[in-house]
Amino acid sequence: DRHNAKSDIFTFVKCQMIMPPLPTLPRAEISSLKANLTHAIGSKNPSAASSAVELPPFPSVTADAFLDRELGEATPGSNAVHGEMLKVDGVDWSNVFKALLDTHAAIRTNDLAKVYEAQSSFHSAFNHTFGSYKGNWLIPALHVVCRNTHKAAVLADKAVNRIKNTRNDHARLHSAVTLLQASYSKTLNDRVDMRRNEPLSEDGSKKVGVLYIVNQLFSMYFELNTLRLCKNLLKPVESRGIHESGSIGEMVTYRYYVGRLNMFEDQYDLAEKNFDYALRHCHKSASANKKRILNYLVPVKLLRGRLPTIKCKFLVSSTLYVSLRSNLKVVVFCISTSAGEVFIKRVLTSAKWNENRKLDGIQRWINEKPRLIYQERYLFAPREM
Repeated sequence: DRHNAKSDIFTFVKCQMIMPPLPTLPRAEISSLKANLTHAIGSKNPSAASSAVELPPFPSVTADAFLDRELGEATPGSNAVHGEMLKVDGVDWSNVFKALLDTHAAIRTNDLAKVYEAQSSFHSAFNHTFGSYKGNWLIPALHVVCRNTHKAAVLADKAVNRIKNTRNDHARLHSAVTLLQASYSKTLNDRVDMRRNEPLSEDGSKKVGVLYIVNQLFSMYFELNTLRLCKNLLKPVESRGIHESGSIGEMVTYRYYVGRLNMFEDQYDLAEKNFDYALRHCHKSASANKKRILNYLVPVKLLRGRLPTIKCKFLVSSTLYVSLRSNLKVVVFCISTSAGEVFIKRVLTSAKWNENRKLDGIQRWINEKPRLIYQERYLFAPREM
């Protein structure tokens, strides 16, 4: 018994060394966060609600994160240290508020694993409370929570992989998918019919928040290479016309991911239409997003017999157009058949694009699967983009 007691004491001390509790926030900061959240809920102000649940910047992956190196597991951050209570309009927000305070405290520790654990607890509590309210005025706040959960999971996995010297640990991102799927269900299954361009209010439909969450899930599925799960999102969204009822930014992002799915399914005509829509409706100053779209649109155009021409200048900035023309070193090996048809045998891009893996294996895929493109007479005058 004496030996077991010593062992228990040693284990307790070791756990205290491995898993230090979260620091409590200063009373002034707690009061400020409580006042902001209470005002946002009481006034049912969508903008104020989203600001109230926003978080300070996350620590960088290179920061000294606390991790159990012996077990290779992230330290749990779900042990709440704040005992604040909050009730507004008869609804208990205590669990949401305590988890929000814990997340703010976890960010100060520079421990990304603990930040994610606290954020996941906050997201779970917010999902539960979100279902208690009618209307869609909490949708902007839900979007902020979903975005922060996604970001926290990605950063936490990167921190863990950096310490473990691996790239295969995506446990937190898998966990985050479950939380966002719950948010997706709560918005999609709202019984109130959605009307286009309706303002956020106590009577609006929660379906207006579906498309943003779907885009977040698309991004996570692509990161986890679980593309089969994307199909579970497409049919409910498109059957209700939700993909045509979001903001321009949400619809552009949706078309971008659906276009990538079309490519993997060899549906190049649909992929081209979706990428074209995304490029033409992308914000004029969003050069980084245009580059992402072009990374997939250009190979699809090439497969369908089109090369970048001067018309691209009307779609992208002059600088990006020059970069596209100079970096896209196309080498075409033609094989003539008895019917005079020409195949593109191989397409090579610049080493810079390959090193950054911008094309996600498109070059290798084209090498392995040559496609019929256009007749021989169009070889030196192909159709333009």
